[in-house]
Amino acid sequence: MEDKMGSECEGPEMSLVCLTDFQEHAREHLSKSTRDFIEGGADDSVTRDENIAAFKRIRLRPRYLRDVSEVDTRTTIQGEEISAPICIAPTGFHCLVWPDGEMSTARAAQAAGICYITSTFASCSLEDIVIAAPEGLRWFQLYVHPDLQLNKQLIQRVESLGFKALVITLDAPVCGNRRHDIRNQLRKNLTLTDLQSPKKGNSIPYFQMTPISTSLCWNDLSWFQSITRLPIILKGILTKEDAELAVKHKVQGIIVSNHGGRQLDEVLASIDALTEVVAAVKGKIEVYLDGGVRTGNDVLKALALGARCIFLGRPILWGLAYKGEHGVKEVLNILTNEFHTSMALTGCKKKRPITRLLRLPTGGSQTHSTVCDAVLPGPHPVWRLMPHISHISNPSTPVLQALQSPVFPKCSIPFFVSLTIIFCFLA
Repeated sequence: MEDKMGSECEGPEMSLVCLTDFQEHAREHLSKSTRDFIEGGADDSVTRDENIAAFKRIRLRPRYLRDVSEVDTRTTIQGEEISAPICIAPTGFHCLVWPDGEMSTARAAQAAGICYITSTFASCSLEDIVIAAPEGLRWFQLYVHPDLQLNKQLIQRVESLGFKALVITLDAPVCGNRRHDIRNQLRKNLTLTDLQSPKKGNSIPYFQMTPISTSLCWNDLSWFQSITRLPIILKGILTKEDAELAVKHKVQGIIVSNHGGRQLDEVLASIDALTEVVAAVKGKIEVYLDGGVRTGNDVLKALALGARCIFLGRPILWGLAYKGEHGVKEVLNILTNEFHTSMALTGCKKKRPITRLLRLPTGGSQTHSTVCDAVLPGPHPVWRLMPHISHISNPSTPVLQALQSPVFPKCSIPFFVSLTIIFCFLA
């Protein structure tokens, strides 16, 4: 009788209805070393946690009585249409969480009609990934190897396989101090399939080589441009100075990213760095974001600050750990549906004039959260939104950065800067 009652109390398996449900499931079902590999950040994991917390400091300012009967989530990246501005970031070793690894991930991305950035550290071969999802939109992420010939061979290979862009990761000239991986000694058991010397065999241990160049510089980008026709996207930019250099060196895109908090700890959250980068490029190249996105509201906020789309990292691995390809599909569907709802509930629709709003503090050191419900005319929606700003007496806060973003006409900047300085002296 007791066993029967216990069985009845347990009931059917609970549905997973948000991305954090998938995270909890992964925590319960993955081994400790794999779980730590996915969840771990560098050092004290300050940036990893701040990536999520920073989104929650932004508040939405919805507008109503607007026709949202037809909400269109489609957009384009590098000229290719995707079903929603929600794509898959490069993460390595998917076979740690599901037997088919990156092949399942690629199939899910193809089914969803979005872009999947395949990592240099994929645990499946590039050929197998392409065979698994031949119609999918794929970009390739490159960790630049010291051997230029190896880089050239790999780039030509991905180009011949139909990958549509080359994503060069900048923020990992050395590996971040990931304490959990060091304690678990995980990396000595990982092998690479595609990052190999032409003189060596098919698979090599992750740490029996120096896989990432420590000497890569801006001037080296011209060499990559000379050997490929693929658009080049730079991943890991967090400052306006580097964003301006990216434009100067004629790359086609930037992914604002801090590597999920896994490289240099205590840097800006990706969403906090986005405004600065978007302002610096002045619309000349596309800007994307990864890090900390967990809800449809987060996607909306990133787009409002100027991102063309977002890329998901850890949540994809949680979905993969749940049900492989079908788990990744569920993660993408949930986030896309949440984003659709966020659009509708904030009154966002395409082909509507842009609205510019700014609410400055009325007293004290805090300001109300400020949002622009802005959608530019065009085939797909574009938003602009200002972040929550606190402690304006500190000149390093986002206030001055925000005033210089494309949200505001240039003629209004001196007025707002003067007003901000006055508040600083009064505070």
